[in-house]
Amino acid sequence: MNALKLTAMAGAAALLAACSAEETETQCTTAPQSEWMDQEQFQAGLKEQGYDINEFKVTPGNCYEIYGKNQAGEKVEIYFNPVDGSVVKEEKE
Repeated sequence: MNALKLTAMAGAAALLAACSAEETETQCTTAPQSEWMDQEQFQAGLKEQGYDINEFKVTPGNCYEIYGKNQAGEKVEIYFNPVDGSVVKEEKE
């Protein structure tokens, strides 16, 4: 019976390890911050394009990330490359 428990525990541990490996941080750039666009100017540009920004942050993967609404009023989470402003990843609700 102990062998069965050990096998089940080992399987569960392997499953958890596989799940956490899939949750990698989105990487946007490796460029130094001196090459990044100014955060305030970047946000102002997005607002001029019709975005409503509820939260703005710099991620561990060197992205500018916003939570808010796009021009169509849809809830979005968008990761931008801070060097050129390109969209790296976008999720809509």
